[in-house]
Amino acid sequence: MKSFLLPILFTAVFTTSVQAKTVRDIGALGDGMADDTAAIQRAVDSGVGGIEFPKGSYRLTKTVTIDLDKVGFTSLTADGTAKIIMAGSGPAFHFIGTHEGSADPGTLKPNVWEKQRMPMVRGLEITGDHTEADGIEATGTMQLTITETVIHDLRHGIHLTTRNRNMVISACHLYHNRGIGVFYDHVNLHQSNIVGCQISYNAGGGVVTRGGEVRNVQIGTCDIESNMAPDAAPSANVLIDSTDGSTDEVAITGCTLQHNSKSPGSANIRVIGKGITSLKNATETQEGHIAIVGNVMSDVMVNIHLQNARGVSITGNTFWEGFEHDLLIENSQGIVIGPNDFDRNPRYVVNGNWTKDLNGLTFRNCADCKLSGFLVKSVWKKEAAVSLEKCDRCTLNDVSILDSDGIGLLMKDCTRCKVSDCVIRDDREEKKGTPSLKIEGGKDNWIKGNVLTNGVEAQKEAALLEGNHE
Repeated sequence: MKSFLLPILFTAVFTTSVQAKTVRDIGALGDGMADDTAAIQRAVDSGVGGIEFPKGSYRLTKTVTIDLDKVGFTSLTADGTAKIIMAGSGPAFHFIGTHEGSADPGTLKPNVWEKQRMPMVRGLEITGDHTEADGIEATGTMQLTITETVIHDLRHGIHLTTRNRNMVISACHLYHNRGIGVFYDHVNLHQSNIVGCQISYNAGGGVVTRGGEVRNVQIGTCDIESNMAPDAAPSANVLIDSTDGSTDEVAITGCTLQHNSKSPGSANIRVIGKGITSLKNATETQEGHIAIVGNVMSDVMVNIHLQNARGVSITGNTFWEGFEHDLLIENSQGIVIGPNDFDRNPRYVVNGNWTKDLNGLTFRNCADCKLSGFLVKSVWKKEAAVSLEKCDRCTLNDVSILDSDGIGLLMKDCTRCKVSDCVIRDDREEKKGTPSLKIEGGKDNWIKGNVLTNGVEAQKEAALLEGNHE
């Protein structure tokens, strides 16, 4: 009997004696009025590691710096009842590591594994009381993990700078910030996952990559809404801007992306692919290698806008309320558009925008694109439902373009393109009489085996017509 109880008693005493102190034990008041900066910085600098925040409101007047190589493994944790109020400029918390390698284990120096790996924020609320207050900044970290955290009413929510590796953001709310929700700011960052988050009402963009060298970004099963504002510069729910750098190897999967059609230039996904090979050798490139799969997109000026992009695959998505375009693809190549639904669904007749959105697909100065298997329906008040302008070596196959006011498919100055096995019809009672397919200029195009209610209008030298049916 004694031999059985002693280990249990010893374990209980040992666990109590080494239990981590909370920030209140180190002097933080958490009353929302006192300046708790010094107390929380002392807790971090003590090296205790697990920094716990009991219920309360902790006011900061300057950044709490977590120098991981000095203080060792560190986590900031709460149970959802603790609030951080950043009343100074800059981030509430700045994690600083020394990792300069890649994700390859062979590039990690011993001190990264021994002191720095996986800094964590969990269960906190972070908000701002200063126009230049940010939430969390990370520089030089390895395996930064932010989860079950709400970050709101700041400038930027999560700010990634200089260099980081292997980041995970999950089950977080990034809400109503004046700047960007998750900001890859000219950072060298490979391997990052953003999963199961609500990212909404951030005026400068939801997830934004700008410059730097960014690879392997996975954005999955998130709700990403209205991350732009009428009085702010044009942005997007997801903005990939390779200017002065490059972003490639991106997957956006299983998300709802929508709103704000009142903001000029708004987009659900915008890719500015004109980048450079490196800072030392600034040769211009077309960046991309992006998969956009299984998302629901609506209520913006342009649902997807690609500019100077290469290697983007768009499939299995549903689109509506693109007030200017559903797709606008410019100066791009190697774009694959597979089965998608581009529709005007009567379910939304009650929202007051039933006839205001133009929708439609426009390709300008594009080459080597593959368009197949998708449905376009009820594009109203637009010259053409699908428009190809100055495109080369593009194929359009097994596409249905139905009940649209203007031309079904318009090809202007296209060369070496093929259109086959498509159904382009307007079967509404009040028919407009416009041609199903119109070809203006261009040469060496092949139009074969399509069903066209209103025929083809084309110059003989522009296209070879074969086996089309009315």
